[in-house]
Order: sequence, then structure tokens, then C-alpha cells
Amino acid sequence: MAPRLTRQRAAILVITLFALAMAGCTPSLRWVSAPAAGRPPGAAETSAPGTGGTAVRWTPCQQEASALLTRLPSGITYDCATIEVPQDWAAPDNGKTFDLALTRVHSANQTARLGSLVVNPGGPGASGVDLAMYLSTELPQDVLRRFDVVGFDPRGVGKSDPVKCFTDADEDATFGANPDPVSQADFDAEVALNQKMAQGCQAKYGDTLRLFSTEQAARDLDAVRAAVGDSKLTYLGYSYGSLLGATYAQLFPKNIRAMVLDGAIDPTASTVTAVEGQAQGFEHAYDEFAAWCKQNSCPAGADPRATLTGLLDTAKTQPAHNADGRDATGGWILTGVAESLYSQEEWPLLGQALGDLTHGNPAKIFQLADAYAERDSSGHYTNMFDIFNTVECDDDNSGETVSQARALQSQWRTKYPIFGTQMALGLISCAVWPAKRDPYPTGKAVGAPPVVVIGTTNDPATPYEQTAKLASMLGVGRVLTWQGEGHTAYPQTECIRQAVDGYLVDLKVPAAGTTCPAQ
Repeated sequence: MAPRLTRQRAAILVITLFALAMAGCTPSLRWVSAPAAGRPPGAAETSAPGTGGTAVRWTPCQQEASALLTRLPSGITYDCATIEVPQDWAAPDNGKTFDLALTRVHSANQTARLGSLVVNPGGPGASGVDLAMYLSTELPQDVLRRFDVVGFDPRGVGKSDPVKCFTDADEDATFGANPDPVSQADFDAEVALNQKMAQGCQAKYGDTLRLFSTEQAARDLDAVRAAVGDSKLTYLGYSYGSLLGATYAQLFPKNIRAMVLDGAIDPTASTVTAVEGQAQGFEHAYDEFAAWCKQNSCPAGADPRATLTGLLDTAKTQPAHNADGRDATGGWILTGVAESLYSQEEWPLLGQALGDLTHGNPAKIFQLADAYAERDSSGHYTNMFDIFNTVECDDDNSGETVSQARALQSQWRTKYPIFGTQMALGLISCAVWPAKRDPYPTGKAVGAPPVVVIGTTNDPATPYEQTAKLASMLGVGRVLTWQGEGHTAYPQTECIRQAVDGYLVDLKVPAAGTTCPAQ
């Protein structure tokens, strides 16, 4: 099960502004659900219809925010809670539930409150609880003054009944795997690893494994809306969060106040089409990095593409040895490279990492790779990829096969020389996934208000071409373009901030064709 960047692997670290910060801390957030205390003025304990009458009991969690953030902004309070949702929304009264973890960010300067801004960071598998806390330091004051920011860990993620069925050893094997196993025996070994991991999840979770689909999570999102007391949802979804939001818009179009989908996914694309789009996107992103590298005389050399190709060739027989005992195989190298291409801010580190690796020092390439993989210094992984794989395969009804992955590996080796083979191998995991599928809907959001869909022209993970397709599918989408690098746009520039803030606060929809420059 090679690490891959499929249509729903939009951003493991998701919001590029926070990538290095998230990689650098693995806090132990002790989740609490206690009698309400410290609620901001005007906020009441509320009950969510359809969730068994569960009340949101907020309790202060400033300590958890302190563990996550380098510095807490002044005038901001953090509260945490849990709510119950049905495990299966098709049978909501069977008594089986999941706990969803929530956090709420409140500004002491809040005036003329509009409600809650519910946020999702994507993945699937990234923590909305963490994202809300991070956004308390990044969102414009115009937004923080009008909204509480509410993040939740979707079912199976983080602190919400987390799915965990992969061992650390198997994840090490996955990320370190040869990205292009040429012999049939090596390819079969890759398939066998995928099968072992999938069967382990099936053995642990059984029929419950099918209940982590995007449609189930979208119904949870409506329970969150009701639980925080909002008659209509105001939503900001990044990356895979755009797919979650789009699914919600189809299921609950009249429950939306405003919705921003940043880093758009095209739900109508087949898995193979989407994966090929990402292969092309990451090839282009590496070329953009290489051009920047040449202009800035970075340590990756005069020809960064040739440097990387040479390092991958060397890694097949003489991988550099890391201080922690790992070898810098081709799989680890490409994982580190992929991580850095999510944000232009990480390009200097990638250049240094490649330069160091040419001299036999893989420490920085492992720093990048471990950030992507969410692997800590002790060799332990979060459940990011356990739930990512589960959601992705629950959603995937395309019917790809192992033999198809093998054929595409050969075709994409030439077409996309750096990332093609690894992307093709990513198809194996869902080809052998044992759980029943629950594909999300792909239709119009009839009755929904305008939805702002943001695309970045040089986004490797969710290529820009998907932006208009998502907007068109929904029928109410309005495209907002950022001519920038990396994955996702808001709130990176003043132009993007003004357009999104005006929509979130005043419901002023950006004019058709609005395009924001890179800087």
C-alpha cells in the first residue's frame, strides 16, 4: 500500500500555512465532556435533533490549545465538548452511536454575532478540532468578531471514536516501499501488504467499517450545525473538506447560510482520472520548485529534476542510512518531496533536504516525510492513514483492479516520471478493500444559496481544473481563483481574504471570474 495522493488525499497536513507547525507537535489532548462552564456570552447549551437529544456541554480547554499552539492569541477562549451521532444514519434509532469531538473558538471582541463558522481541514483524517485552534491565530479579525469557530473531528478521526487498524511496522513498510516494483514478485509483495492491512481492518471492525463514508459524515455535519444552535450552516471546508461540504449541500441544501470550498475536488471524476490528474499536478509542481531552485541557487543543484532522479536510482541499491535506523528508500524520498510541494513555504527545506541527501544525510528528507505521514520521533503514527484509507475506499465505487494498477504503473512510468508509478500503486489499496461501498452523491444542490469554490492555479493535490467542475456539478457554485502555488488559498492573500470575508460576513458573492494574484 504505497503512500498515494488520490482524489481524497488532498492534504494530510491540509492548511499549508500550518504544515510545519502541525508536524512539530503531537499533543495529547484529553477530551472532556462535563457540565457547561465558561460559555461565551449568548451561547447556550443546545440539543441536536436526530442525535438522541444529546446536549452540547462545553467546558474550557485552554490547556489543550496551549499544548497545540506556540502562543495563544489574546482575547480568545477555547471550549471543548462531545456529541453523539448514530453510527448508521439509515438506522438512527438502533441505539448504536459514535462520539464526535468538538471545539469552539470564541473572541472576547465578538459583536453582532452571526453564529458558528464550522470548519473542516480535509484529509480525510485531519483533525477539525486542531484546525479550529490553529485558525484562531490566522483568521481575519472581521471573521472572528462575527463567528465562533467550531471544529470537529469527523467519525473515525482523532478523538471521535478513532479507527486504528494499521501497525506502525506496516505503515513504515508502506511509506518506505519501492515506488516502482518492476519484477512481478516485488509487485505481488506490494499487493500482499495491502491485503494484510485491509484484512486487519476488516477483522477489527467488521461490518462497522462501511460506516465511515463521506455521506455518513455529511449527515454528522448537520448534527453539528443543530447541536451548536444554528438554524443554517456557515461552513469552510478545505481539500477533502470541499467534498464533505459538497455532499452536505446535496443532502441539506436549504440548511446552508454560506459555504466556502477551498481546494476543490471533482466528485464526478473516476478514481483513475483523479489520480492521473494528481500525478500530472505533482509533476508540474516539482517543475515549479525546480525553476525556483535554479533562480535561488538552492542546494538541490543546477538541475533539481536530475538530482532527484539520481537520488531515487541510488536509493535502489545504496540508500542513505538515517540516525534512527531507517534507510532513505525511494518511497521515503518521494513522500518527503510530496509533502513539500503542498506549500511554497517548504521549498527551501526541500532544496536543503535534497542537497543533504546527495551527501548521504537523509535527516531533512525524513523530517518532511514524517510530517506527511504523521509519524512521531518514537516511530508511532496517528490514525490519519487508517481512517483516510477507510473513508476513501468506502466512498470508492469505481471498481479499479490490481491488474489495472499494474498496467497504469507501466504507462505512467514514462508519462509522469517522478510520481506516476507511485500514484498507480495507490490504486491497489481500494482494489483489495473488503468493506461494502457507500459512494457519495454527485448531483445538483437544488435550493442551496451560492457556494464559493476556490481553486489555486498551481495546486498539485487538487488540480485547478477540478474547481469549475465542482462548481458546475453543484449548480450554485461561484469560482474564485488564486494564481498561487501550493494547496488551498484562504486566507493567504489580501485579495482572497477580502473576497471570502465579504461572502462569509455579508453574503456578498464574489463576481464571476474573480481572480486574485499570487501576492
